Amino acid sequence: MVTTDVVVVGTGPAGASMALALARLGVDHIVVTRYETLAAEPRAHITNQRTMEVLRDLGVSDQVEALSTPQDQIGTTTFCTSLAGEELGRVRSWGTDPHSQAAHRLASPARICDMPQNLMEPILVQAAQRAGSRIRFSTEYLSHAVDDDGVTVSVRDRLRDDTYEIRAKYLYGADGGRSKVAENAGLPMRGEMGVAGSLNIVFRADLTPWVAHRPSVLYWVLQPGSDVGGIGMGVVRMVRPWNEWLTIWGYDVADGPPDLSDEYTRGLVRRLVGVDDLEVEIVGSSAWTVNHMAAEHYGRGRVFCGGDAVHRHPPSNGLGSNTSIQDSFNLAWKLAYVLRGAADPALLDTYSDERAPIGRQVVDRANQSIGETGRIFDALGVSGTDDPEVMKANMARRREPGAEKQRRELREAIAFKAYEFDAHGVELNQRYVSSAVVPDSLAPDPLASAEDPELHHVPSTTPGARVPHVWLAGRHGDVSTVDLAGHGRFTLFTGPGGTWPASELVHVIVVGPGEEIEDPYGDWARLLAAEGIADSGGVLVRPDHHVAARFASVPDDPAAVLEQTMRCALRAGEQKLSS
Repeated sequence: MVTTDVVVVGTGPAGASMALALARLGVDHIVVTRYETLAAEPRAHITNQRTMEVLRDLGVSDQVEALSTPQDQIGTTTFCTSLAGEELGRVRSWGTDPHSQAAHRLASPARICDMPQNLMEPILVQAAQRAGSRIRFSTEYLSHAVDDDGVTVSVRDRLRDDTYEIRAKYLYGADGGRSKVAENAGLPMRGEMGVAGSLNIVFRADLTPWVAHRPSVLYWVLQPGSDVGGIGMGVVRMVRPWNEWLTIWGYDVADGPPDLSDEYTRGLVRRLVGVDDLEVEIVGSSAWTVNHMAAEHYGRGRVFCGGDAVHRHPPSNGLGSNTSIQDSFNLAWKLAYVLRGAADPALLDTYSDERAPIGRQVVDRANQSIGETGRIFDALGVSGTDDPEVMKANMARRREPGAEKQRRELREAIAFKAYEFDAHGVELNQRYVSSAVVPDSLAPDPLASAEDPELHHVPSTTPGARVPHVWLAGRHGDVSTVDLAGHGRFTLFTGPGGTWPASELVHVIVVGPGEEIEDPYGDWARLLAAEGIADSGGVLVRPDHHVAARFASVPDDPAAVLEQTMRCALRAGEQKLSS
């Protein structure tokens, strides 16, 4: 029998990032995937700031940035009747609005980018293999059995057509929206699958004449039938600028998908682009369904799931792969600490406590964004008819001198799509509430009184929040607080006068004049002072960059206080804390 500590099922964003994180933490593991290769379709693509921070920690952000389309080329979302047709309006997206651009730069050391899944997965998997991952392609997960000491996973080698067992301490199911691991584990699900039908058509064509003046990753097309199924409208999505693309078009899920013949797919592409004789090379096509489902719990016993296995939703807001990678980043360090004996196995329960609420929020937000597209149809007067001529006539009225109300409503409806294309708060305002977070009575979390926490990021050292990004000065240049934290360890930020002891588990960083890390702009000191933390106090940050605890000032016995805090954060009880 093959043995290991963790079996990971799947090599998508969740599985590949889990493999890389475990490998970097020194955890022995085996990855199995039923497929012969990695993703061939671009599928997920928007990579937000929080995920880029995770990829910085995992050592692959430079590779991702080198192959991705940068933020300034993806930020003008256009609504039109076709790419060559009439434009209805635009919304600045993904942090390119002048107001949100400043907020993005203040929030993180990383930049949002567009990285297609078929390029992301090889980077993650190859880095994991270099770090020690054992990855078995053409190996299908069949079932598992859990006992007091571990989990036995049955798999089938699809090349030899035989089955064998892998014995592990833990199992992580990252096997997608029809997860067999989640099903076999009996994870309770809430919601509905197959609420709408959608088609993906990947194609190659030079669309420069219709996009060069308004570069974007997404062009939304309103045509007769574009409100049937799908994700709100027809979409022409840039995959690689400016000659590789993907169209999205809906279908009535009750009738089933159309025949995706070459004639049909090429005709649909030409229609959405608006050029009847466009030279088009069809690369591939597929039908899929829009889902609205999330797991109530992400684990049972020694079995955990992440990614689409536990949150199934449309690509609206670009949250799919981001949430999946962040799931794995949350669980990986907890598995490592438990396996090395530094934490109680009860720490693993906090994975579901912390990530399940995020998954539910993401599923609801993505589906809500589809519904909000209806405001554009309403403003144009095309919601109550399927007659193409009536639709065209109603849309044409907005050009008339007396149509100020319609033009205003259209502007407002398009601007409202910022909740889909620039929801900075949804991406960064995650707060964890669990027994791995130590609450306090210092300044209340400003998120509770924020005007619009979906749109706007609210930085805070509140326990459970991601550590705020501040540029500090190191010996070799500026460095972010986010980058100083993480790397598989707890980090305590303190200032002059703080006599906090370092340990095997806690890395202490003193920020102040004459120290290796200084605060020349005073931004970090101002942030801490506003939240009631003195120079001698501290902010304890977990390996996943989230705040575990904070201290207003140094206590009389800092070693004892820090040890007790670590016991709480690691659910370690009275056992000795050592790595």
